[in-house]
Amino acid sequence: MTPISIIIPCYNGAATLARALQSCLIQPEAAQIVVVDDGSTDASTDLVAHYGHRDPRVCLLQMPYNGGPARARNWGAMHAAHPVLAFLDADDEYLPGALAAASAFLTQNPNEVSVRLDVEYADFPAELTGHGNFAQHAATLSNTVPSSLIIRRAAYAALGGFPMDDAFRRIGGEDGAFSWALRDIFGNRRMDDVKRVRMHYHAGIHAERYFRIALGMQAPDPVDTADAFRFSRQFLETARAGIEQLRAARGAAEPAASAPPNHAP
Repeated sequence: MTPISIIIPCYNGAATLARALQSCLIQPEAAQIVVVDDGSTDASTDLVAHYGHRDPRVCLLQMPYNGGPARARNWGAMHAAHPVLAFLDADDEYLPGALAAASAFLTQNPNEVSVRLDVEYADFPAELTGHGNFAQHAATLSNTVPSSLIIRRAAYAALGGFPMDDAFRRIGGEDGAFSWALRDIFGNRRMDDVKRVRMHYHAGIHAERYFRIALGMQAPDPVDTADAFRFSRQFLETARAGIEQLRAARGAAEPAASAPPNHAP
């Protein structure tokens, strides 16, 4: 069994956080559950403290101010104690056996740096879920949402974590940028045999906007689209350059490590 550190960014998530935490606690692979409070003004921190008293796997980190989910995820990842990371939004939940399946996949595929879980979209408007192309776009979104991601910590660090540009806070999409870089550099496999994480609908959720645009029900803002593409490509190029530097450094170190010692006469 691979121990996994779960990172949960939380901003005023008290209404759904208990459900998310309970879904983590039933996963034997959940060795650490880090809730990063992102400047909440509701009872989120009290709720985490309550669960932390009941189970030592649950711990709280508090951001000094609201900095957005990408910053909170990255801060949580810096405090992870285990070699594999999982990210769960405070309004989502894991289904039973989710992390066991991810752990088994990574154990059986040591060359894969990550795996995605398939997402069930609960209580989304019927006009979306009933559309003939919904399943196709649901699969695409499952390849990007943070709650579907299980990743080796070293790969996450090498990519630089989730991008924290202000543009992504405004329009969303930092998860898409991260997924693009992950897919381009390492691959982005997804287990699609069973739904293993559940995303719950609420008004204003970014996923609804994605579906409405993808299904032709809403026109995208051209400025937002241009900004999302520009910052995503910038993140990809930075991540790619960083990985190439690491590979070059490793290539230079290996011959030196294998060279015989130089004994002076």
